[in-house]
Amino acid sequence: MIKDFSRSMVKRLAGLELNELLYTQILPSDLYDGARINSSGTPIYDINGEVLFHRVPVRKGRRLVAYADIAINPSLGAPLLAVHPNLEWNERAIRKEATNVARNKKKGIQFDRVRFVAYSYPKLAAQFLIDNDEVLMLELYTWEIVPKERDQKIEDPYFERWSVIEEIPPKRKQSNIVQFKERLNQWDEICPPLRPPKTFDPEILRVFEFGQLVHDFAYTIRVDRRELHYSQENTDHHPCYELRGQLTRVWCVAASVQMLLDFYRYNYAQTRIAQDLNLGSLAVPNTLPYANDGDVVTVIENLTSNALVADMNTSPTWAEFKNEIRANRPLISFVPGHARTVAGYTSGPSIFGGNFRGLLVYNPWPPSTTGLSTDGGMITSWENFDTHTYRVTFTAQLTLV
Repeated sequence: MIKDFSRSMVKRLAGLELNELLYTQILPSDLYDGARINSSGTPIYDINGEVLFHRVPVRKGRRLVAYADIAINPSLGAPLLAVHPNLEWNERAIRKEATNVARNKKKGIQFDRVRFVAYSYPKLAAQFLIDNDEVLMLELYTWEIVPKERDQKIEDPYFERWSVIEEIPPKRKQSNIVQFKERLNQWDEICPPLRPPKTFDPEILRVFEFGQLVHDFAYTIRVDRRELHYSQENTDHHPCYELRGQLTRVWCVAASVQMLLDFYRYNYAQTRIAQDLNLGSLAVPNTLPYANDGDVVTVIENLTSNALVADMNTSPTWAEFKNEIRANRPLISFVPGHARTVAGYTSGPSIFGGNFRGLLVYNPWPPSTTGLSTDGGMITSWENFDTHTYRVTFTAQLTLV
């Protein structure tokens, strides 16, 4: 983490990053133009104790437009991690509920601080501390106790804590730090933090004012974007993809397979998919070991009588995500400790060169009692492809006769 990264700096950085996406037409102007960054939001920690990012609210008048995850840890490589247009996040209410649950689960618990931790990013937990030592960690929303690593007797990759920072390979971490600091220096050059131009407030999202600030940046705005439709025709039935919540804390794989099959009109219950993946029952759910990743291919093909030909890729690339979405096919995306689906992409130029590359992620966590998106909690987000680790992807292609 960069020392002395104040809350005012977080707000400034959030405004600059979102202003650029608004200016380059990656964020829709009807929704974001005129929005404000009034708060630095909630700090989210790594399990090693370092702050990873702030979850920053974006408001337009009294309306909450979105939350943006703004990194302040240079190991992540870029300030903007994700934008969540439909996230339900009430820090005070979540903290209060977590505290009540902690006192019920552990009678007489003593703590002097509660902080939010990305214990298995993007899944979060409430960590209770006394004198900086952990006394309890509860996964948000499920309120299950997150076991300490030394207490885990059986490998459970979808419910184990891991450090985002420590999982980044050393060479990549070094390059990420250089890129992050370079990005901050570039912002300081065009918008000095202590002497901002009088015509521009970086904490307000304004296409025109930001355009004046970067008027020397000459380029043609070409945003490349696509989300899944009923067919490959851009004019029909948009959107055509539905979010499904995982029915248990460890059934993210089953929920992700369900979303993909639903798109192709194979309406299997999540319990049936979990059964075929050997994930146990609602009462006693199991996870899918990393060694059994390939079972996803088998189940997709079996449940569609081979009408869908599935494939697994252990080296996901931007080109794969882009090509599959352009072909109107969703993907299942595994990140360390979690599974989601991807149903859209967007890319556009950065004012500093290069491109912003975003994926539209349908995240089944946190668990839902019904699995329906109306049950609340689950997240649809635009995430920055270049700040995330993608472990495995699964694709499926319809066999035409």
